[in-house]
Amino acid sequence: MKWIKNKVIQWIREDWDAEYQQNKESGIGILSSREMERPESDPILSFRIYSAENGQVLEFNSYDRVKDRHRNSVYIINKDEDVAEKVAKCVTLESMK
Repeated sequence: MKWIKNKVIQWIREDWDAEYQQNKESGIGILSSREMERPESDPILSFRIYSAENGQVLEFNSYDRVKDRHRNSVYIINKDEDVAEKVAKCVTLESMK
């Protein structure tokens, strides 16, 4: 009976690998559990917006798992500036770092 179990497991793995390969070729992103444990799958950038006296404070945080380093950046958004536009510009700057 053990050979039946092994054969079924083999069929499932082959089917899963074929589906994974097909999705990979078509550009659909499906991560396996092994890929989810890689440092590349960690969030690259996160940010928070805090209220301030005359505007808002935009704080970016990132963590490099390989180097084990945290990096923080802070931007000031004046109350007369468009918040969405400023956030978009800052996200672009931070993603290029």
